[in-house]
Amino acid sequence: MTAADTADVDQDRDAAKPTRPFSTFEWMIAGRYLRSRRRETFISVIAGFSFAGIMLGVATLIIVMAVMNGFRSELLDKILGINGHMLVQPIDMPLTDYDAVAGRLEGVPDVVSAIPFVEGQALVSGPAGNLGALVRGLYESDLRRVPLVANNVRSGSLDGFGEGAGVAIGSRMAQQLGISAGDNITIISPRGSVTPMGVTPRVKAYPVTAIFEIGMSEYDSTFVFMPLEEAQAYFNMDDKATGIELYVVDPDNVGVMKTAIEDAAGRPAFVTDWRQRNVTFFSALEVERNVMFIILTLIVLVAALNIISGMIMLVKDKGKDIAILRTMGATRGSIMRIFLITGASIGCVGTLAGFILGLIVCLNIESIRQFVSWMTATELFDPTLYFLSRLPAEIDNGETISVLVMALALSLLATLYPAWRAARLDPVEALRYE
Repeated sequence: MTAADTADVDQDRDAAKPTRPFSTFEWMIAGRYLRSRRRETFISVIAGFSFAGIMLGVATLIIVMAVMNGFRSELLDKILGINGHMLVQPIDMPLTDYDAVAGRLEGVPDVVSAIPFVEGQALVSGPAGNLGALVRGLYESDLRRVPLVANNVRSGSLDGFGEGAGVAIGSRMAQQLGISAGDNITIISPRGSVTPMGVTPRVKAYPVTAIFEIGMSEYDSTFVFMPLEEAQAYFNMDDKATGIELYVVDPDNVGVMKTAIEDAAGRPAFVTDWRQRNVTFFSALEVERNVMFIILTLIVLVAALNIISGMIMLVKDKGKDIAILRTMGATRGSIMRIFLITGASIGCVGTLAGFILGLIVCLNIESIRQFVSWMTATELFDPTLYFLSRLPAEIDNGETISVLVMALALSLLATLYPAWRAARLDPVEALRYE
């Protein structure tokens, strides 16, 4: 055998060697199949719809889950910011030693503050109408330790709140009653003075020293804060308190703190936490969040089914090309990887585009809401219905990663069957009628 013959044999042996998995050759062929030609326009349209479906499905999932998380977080901050994380109420005997009990409770580790309060329901009246209200009496120093109120005073001031007989009300209440800081508000309580003719309602006017805006419509239209001693006199509570609210470092850790709180109270007390008082509300939010995730996942699933249909049509259209590649030495694995790359590319790029789109919308959700409201001349997020005055969005990294992984997995699974069919194609049958 001559040297030339040996070289030819070596070249034939090298040509017969299969290409390594995911080689440049396979990526090149997959790229050509992704680029549309005139006679492949229909297949390209299906691929485009698949891409758009994956992108919109992923973006919608990210946006909706972020809004649900933001909605829950905002409500939790507002509810716990004004009602406290734990509530200590007296049992058997009135809470007359509230200052001493509050001092002992503040000594418990992880307790930030213990605030005694007097609370009662009343009717408030102003020039523009009447409203039901929840009147809460606090020391001025304690009211300043409620940041949602102290840091959100829109008009007036809390200076001298504990020394006078003024009250602080929410902005929505002030708007509905038609009053501003410095005006008088009339508070009417059915628990008034006892006379020979029976119990007469108590009616008293108070100057409005401060107007606050928490950002939760229910609280801004309901709460009235007055000095603790004035509230005790108004509700005939003498030297008693309704209860003591506790603010702790970690609201999710209130369960393990309950025993220490009961021991520190030093008297019979009924201790409840924010989870017990709002269990129905937050359970409903959690159920709604999980159901929305399942429903919106169907969008991504439909887009994945579009990938299957588009890839099957591509395999049928490329039958002759597959047969030629097989006769030239391409293995079944190489053919399968080519179509796997083709279909997975649609899913991967669509998932990435959906992630970017969802991130952009989440970061500008309130501006988008305001723009759409302005364009349509409608209120898209009515605070009286949704409690909050702005549309919140909070992206959870774990949830976002799970959405991306789910979309990528569905896209990859959608390409397996069409790629397997392409690999199983018989070159002889494909070229029989060509």
